[in-house]
Amino acid sequence: MLFLQKQKGFSLLEILIGVFLLMIVFIGIIGAYRVGLRVVSQSRLRVLATALANQRVEFARNLSYVDVGTIGGIPPGVIPETETIARNGVDFIVKTTVVYVDDPFDGEAPADALPNDYKRVKVRVSWDSGTSGDVALISDISPKGLETDIGGGNLFVTVFNAVGIPISEAEVHVVNNDVLPVIDANFETNTDGKVLIAGAPASVEGYEVTVSKTGMSADQTYGTEVVAVPNTPHVTVLEGELTQISFSIDTLGSFSIDTFSPFGGGSFADSFVDASRISASQDIFLSGGAVSLASTTEYVPVGSITSISVGPAELVTWDEFFWNDSEPVDTEIRYRILFFDGLSWGEIPDTDLSGNSVGFINSPVDISGLSTTTYPVLRLYAELTTSNSSSTPLLADWQASWIDGNAIAVPNVDVHVQGAKTIGTDASENPVYKYEADVTTDGGGHADISGWEWDSYTFSIIHPSLSLVDMDPAPQPVTLVPGETKSVSLFVAAENNVLFTVTNSETAEPVFSASVRLTRAISGYDKTQFTNAEGQTIFIPLSSDSYNYEISTAGYQTAAGSVSASGNTARAVTLIPSGL
Repeated sequence: MLFLQKQKGFSLLEILIGVFLLMIVFIGIIGAYRVGLRVVSQSRLRVLATALANQRVEFARNLSYVDVGTIGGIPPGVIPETETIARNGVDFIVKTTVVYVDDPFDGEAPADALPNDYKRVKVRVSWDSGTSGDVALISDISPKGLETDIGGGNLFVTVFNAVGIPISEAEVHVVNNDVLPVIDANFETNTDGKVLIAGAPASVEGYEVTVSKTGMSADQTYGTEVVAVPNTPHVTVLEGELTQISFSIDTLGSFSIDTFSPFGGGSFADSFVDASRISASQDIFLSGGAVSLASTTEYVPVGSITSISVGPAELVTWDEFFWNDSEPVDTEIRYRILFFDGLSWGEIPDTDLSGNSVGFINSPVDISGLSTTTYPVLRLYAELTTSNSSSTPLLADWQASWIDGNAIAVPNVDVHVQGAKTIGTDASENPVYKYEADVTTDGGGHADISGWEWDSYTFSIIHPSLSLVDMDPAPQPVTLVPGETKSVSLFVAAENNVLFTVTNSETAEPVFSASVRLTRAISGYDKTQFTNAEGQTIFIPLSSDSYNYEISTAGYQTAAGSVSASGNTARAVTLIPSGL
């Protein structure tokens, strides 16, 4: 009899799980292997760098004492200050500094007349080959006999921060082209923020000194080729004398600048897609996004519509009442503005809004003269009439705009920033400032400037028709402390401007990033800006003239019209979605 034994195998899911687990194991092994390679490589480079540093130190030790120094340095010598040396395919940067050491054993300068007790050689070898690092070795080299007068003078440099704390490892770059050999050397401050440069050849205002450290500001001496009368001229070193000079550096800061109008604006708009923004109506009909007279077989002679209440927060001033309608022959629409007197809604009297009792027929209506305390809330009213039962007027949309206290970003503003610190005066005895710059805010009214020193700064607007009316923080000047990023809001105003608010005709939601082009052919003005998240953009400054506008964006029909820029003008525009 033949028996068949069923063999059990692996399912596809089990195979996939096994492969996944193996991948995790192998990825870990590969990661560990790569880390090991990196450690081995870094160790190999460090060994090579240490050997190279030892070679350069031994080279210095085998020189005669007089030759122990750097080319162009103080003390002068035969050792290059910076070298690039290749070892095993890797370039190493070798930097050697040699300075005199004033040992406290026999007193220190200025009490010690001979502060050149011995020389200290520091060799730093760095590399950047996939991985980076450095090695530093220091060796002191003494003369065979007693210290002697080496001639020249002594330059003693002290570096501290904004509050007087010493800065160690600051780089002190010294240049003197007036002596032979020419001096071009780098030194480094000790833990007390000091460096003694002994044996500097005598020179009158010949030593150009610059102090810096990564991430910090710089300080320096200045020559008359830079500023007519410098506050800190190049250093004078006299034979046998000690010259002391101090510098102050600290962590760099930055400014985050935003430019705003001191006001904003808004609008109420209704394109009659539905009745949600209508508070009352009589004998009218909504259809196709328009209001018409009601009809069964013939149109009724009179109908009316009233908007919901419009009461903006932080209202500064009302602006315009604007509408689009169609009035065939024998038809008419008259518009009025209503207010609440505490008991009921009624027409604003003609004494406050001339022509309101009769009704307006020409758009727009200027309502900027209305008192915001007397009339904080308004309603729009339209009366439709026809003397032809087969014809009706059509109201397509209406809107009321206003100016409020909600600031809006102003794009492309030129700002001048100037610190209080000076480096001297020019030939006309005008101050020359250490930090000043012009910056232009972007399309969102924002600009960043970085790499600035702690100081007190003043901001101004570079435009004859724009003025700085307020700022935050205030008042000027604005203090920047070391390492700080300071936010500054500048509020600018002009005699004439236009604020556009663009909304969706169906939802009344703001339209973001709509292109708003404003033109005036006579003057050649042609500028395009984009709306922000609130559907707004402001054109400022403008002349007191009429401008044409065109507003477009994907998914909407283009809207066009004209607007008069006179004072603070707000124009609300509704965009109709494509396909409607």
